[in-house]
Amino acid sequence: MDFELSEDQVLLQESVTRFVADKYSFEQRRKLVDTDQGFSDKQWSQFAELGWLGMPFAEDVGGYGGTPVETMVVLEEFGKGLVAEPYISTIVLGGGALVHGGTAAQQQELLPQVAEGNLKLALGFAERQSRYNLADVQTTAKKSGGDYVLSGMKSVVFGAPTANKFIVSARTSGGARDEGGVSLFIVDADASGVSVRSYPTVDGMRAGEVTLDGVKVGADALMGAEGEGFGALETTIDYAIAATAAEAVGAMSALNNMTLEYIKTREQFGQPIGKFQVLQHRMVDMFIAHEEAKSMAMMAAMRIDDEDPNERRKAASATKVQIAKSARFVGQQAIQLHGGIGMTDEYAAGHYFKRLTMIDRSYGDGDYHLARFGALS
Repeated sequence: MDFELSEDQVLLQESVTRFVADKYSFEQRRKLVDTDQGFSDKQWSQFAELGWLGMPFAEDVGGYGGTPVETMVVLEEFGKGLVAEPYISTIVLGGGALVHGGTAAQQQELLPQVAEGNLKLALGFAERQSRYNLADVQTTAKKSGGDYVLSGMKSVVFGAPTANKFIVSARTSGGARDEGGVSLFIVDADASGVSVRSYPTVDGMRAGEVTLDGVKVGADALMGAEGEGFGALETTIDYAIAATAAEAVGAMSALNNMTLEYIKTREQFGQPIGKFQVLQHRMVDMFIAHEEAKSMAMMAAMRIDDEDPNERRKAASATKVQIAKSARFVGQQAIQLHGGIGMTDEYAAGHYFKRLTMIDRSYGDGDYHLARFGALS
């Protein structure tokens, strides 16, 4: 595989790097996530102007025809600054669900609005009892004349507080954990019967519990064929794994760099602690863990489009296993090497570790994906 970025990809990387350097110092981010919304509408509009919001979508729906490699480039740089705008929830999850499961009419109507920054999406796929099983869906969608009536609850819906529309999984037939019978629906956030309990997540982002209490939607809200939404949902989540893997790589890179700078200046016994060989070895181990994660994230970006669904699943799960291992090691070692200051809210290290922990637990943890990979092999 050729892991070299093209000239256009390098230019994209440089533009995102400049944005993060200009807008996402640690203090700037702290002020931003402490607001009620948790991110900047002005910066979201800037994402649209720069073409980042439409980048993964086809040109005929207002996008720029980018590949998962371009998404990897953007999110790795986002990870270095802990960017708080809802890029994953709107572009990767919501937009991805439309790309993989939406009808042509739905894509033509909604994706241009997403690319222009005028529409925010959120994907509701998890439920209280479902753990990491995407097919464990108790939310129901029952036919009522030519419409559907949705009832149930979706848990930890990333980006829910500011979403204009939700894409939710609901059961139209089959048993509680059958892959068949799962359908995807587009629901307006302000529709009658929709309520959102919003909260900040441990990493400073925003999520919500979305309750659907007899929400009536038209037949045109159904994405694809009735009962055949599981494949699109699973594909979307695999793409999200590849995307957040890149973000984790960026966060690990920033955490390693700040730890290295700290041990060069923190003195003990009359000299910088970075001169102690055991800590030098620890930094080497952290560097290796980051490089292992980066290699897997690059592999995922290049293999996630594989025409063979089994190969796509294996690439996503293998990447998640390594990301979970590397993120936990780098985060724990960084906190320990910083000592007490690493545990404080006023210092950046802990915030990076929180984001890495959230990525580890999203879309299935390392143990889940190790078992999934084994079952696929």
